[in-house]
Amino acid sequence: MSDPDFLNRYRVCTGQLGSDDDGFKGFFCVRIKGARVKCMASDGEGWQHVSVSVDKSNQPPSWALMCAVKDLFWQPEDCVIQFHPPAAVYVNQHPGVLHLWRSLHTAQPMPPLWMV
Repeated sequence: MSDPDFLNRYRVCTGQLGSDDDGFKGFFCVRIKGARVKCMASDGEGWQHVSVSVDKSNQPPSWALMCAVKDLFWQPEDCVIQFHPPAAVYVNQHPGVLHLWRSLHTAQPMPPLWMV
């Protein structure tokens, strides 16, 4: 996780999605490049997960916003991914939400660096 004190400045502490200082888990709202970005973070079953959306938009977040969120929640050297699952198991509950995932138990396989 990135700096928890820094991240806690953006934690929503009241209301239905409010949480206290609970480390990685919680609901966070942060301004990035002029946009109000909403992030729901969780961890369980060996994965850290952040759902990312732009407030009052049905459009998915841009690559730049997703990179900024990755930097908020993880260290620069952490490998964080977006999945594109098989059609048979695909679920889309909101067209404007993208997801970041990080395994806590295994190193994420990556293609050779010259290909990335």
